[in-house]
This record gives sequence, C-alpha cells and structure tokens, in this order.
Amino acid sequence: MSETTYTVTGMTCGHCADAITKELSDLPGVRKVDVDVPSGRVTVTSDSPLATEDVRAAVVEAGEYELVAS
Repeated sequence: MSETTYTVTGMTCGHCADAITKELSDLPGVRKVDVDVPSGRVTVTSDSPLATEDVRAAVVEAGEYELVAS
C-alpha cells in the first residue's frame, strides 16, 4: 500500500470534497481518499504510488481545483 498527501486549492465545501473524492477514487488502484477542505489536504491510499500527472488530471476533472504540491 502507498499513502500520499497532496495539497489542492479551490475547495470550499463538502460538495468540493465529494467531487475530488469521486474523481480520485476512479483512478486504478485507489483504495481510499480522505479530503480535509479547510487545509486543502487530500490523502490518497492506493495499491502502489500514483503518477502525479494522473492525480493532477483527476483533480482538474473534478472542477476548478488545482493540485499544488505532493
């Protein structure tokens, strides 16, 4: 298992967290997604490390959010 924490900007509410969770959960191998809206931290647990560009694409697909750090 791999656990990585990312920082995502643009999240303001539970709907934002739900959108991010849904898109990241669709990535192959993702087992769990934890989103903390106030801090912008998103922790992803997956079978193996994810490519940052795949995570970035999922975050963008979720809405007007941006992956700023990993």
